[in-house]
Amino acid sequence: MPDSLQQYDAASRERLVDEPPKRVAAPERTPFERDRARVVHAAASRRLAAKTQVVGPQTDDFVRNRLTHSLEVAQVARDLARALGCHPDIAETAALAHDLGHPPFGHNGERVLAELSEDVGGFEGNAQTLRLLTRLEAKTFDSDGRSVGLNLTRATLDACTKYPWPRAEGDPPAGVHADGSPRVVRKFGVYDDDLPVFAWLRGDVAGRRRCVEAQVMDLADDVAYSVHDIEDGIVAGRIELTRLDPPAVWETVRDWYLPDADDDLLAGVLTGLARQESWPRAPYDASRRSLAALKNLTSDLIGRFCGAVQEVTLASGGEPFVRHSADLVVPERTRLEMAVLKGIAAHYVMRADDRVAVMSRQRELVAELVAGLAERGPEALDPLFADDWRSAPDDAARRRVVVDQVASLTDASAVARHAALARPGHAATA
Repeated sequence: MPDSLQQYDAASRERLVDEPPKRVAAPERTPFERDRARVVHAAASRRLAAKTQVVGPQTDDFVRNRLTHSLEVAQVARDLARALGCHPDIAETAALAHDLGHPPFGHNGERVLAELSEDVGGFEGNAQTLRLLTRLEAKTFDSDGRSVGLNLTRATLDACTKYPWPRAEGDPPAGVHADGSPRVVRKFGVYDDDLPVFAWLRGDVAGRRRCVEAQVMDLADDVAYSVHDIEDGIVAGRIELTRLDPPAVWETVRDWYLPDADDDLLAGVLTGLARQESWPRAPYDASRRSLAALKNLTSDLIGRFCGAVQEVTLASGGEPFVRHSADLVVPERTRLEMAVLKGIAAHYVMRADDRVAVMSRQRELVAELVAGLAERGPEALDPLFADDWRSAPDDAARRRVVVDQVASLTDASAVARHAALARPGHAATA
């Protein structure tokens, strides 16, 4: 396999603000290794440990949170990128960064922030990720004294851009997110006031085509969702693969993922999955042997999906699989298999009545938090956001600062900040 680094030209390695190479060890780190290190050490990455993935991070010691999910996505993305010949550090960094913009309570919180900022540019987790990487995270400033965030390379920023278009060009929302919340937010990857850096990172790329490294990141995210939600649901006692209710599950699959799929098609897909040697033949009993068998199933499913994509993509003859030179090819059977697994998790976990009630209260809390912070102004904000508030030219820009502040909070800190706002005489900077 050729050295993948040599396939990335000087423009791919360029940063918005030029930086001299740093020698911290021999051999010198590559530009893409430096990008990865910056995302790993970012404050936004640490906050992911306390942000909702599917269920709240305090509900169980086993279930994934946004950080553990991102680490698992990164591992899948790195392995697939290496197999295809694109740079593994770029794909891994994009995977590590892909959820940085998620607000507290996941897509549920995103929905509220989008509604409350509708008239000032909207809110979208992926657009917020780009804003964090290029503005909000403190690392580098340009010659005019403006923050350029982590100052990542063009290739890495492009790989982090899952939806490379502004809100005005986004498709109307439809379906549901993997966590079960309805898609009510138009998907886009850049706010209007971040368009200059977006134009820089996209260079001369026309249209909405994603680079292949972003496609690898997106597939790795989909694979992780489809497999790990099943694992979490089994350990939580909500899913038992040997005792499924197929007719009910198929209705959920159609409602959420495959509206035109009939029972026979879905049953055939499940039968194919169940032929896998590691598919359980006995109920999960929480023993060490049972947990080991579950881990083997998880590993086999990830290998099954990634192996199928790798085989078909390499056979497509589209190489080199670098930036905008090629596209990932996902077999239809693989898409169906992942959708069936996501449908099983959706039916037994996401549609549970107790979870629906909690999500309703979370939306109320986020809305009240935005209103309270906007009313109190800079004394209720963290110092860096208070500075942004004071330098904001108008009310719309100040509202965006409040949204940036709320989006930065973890689930627990959002609850604490909300409680502090309710106490008279407190500045609510918990």
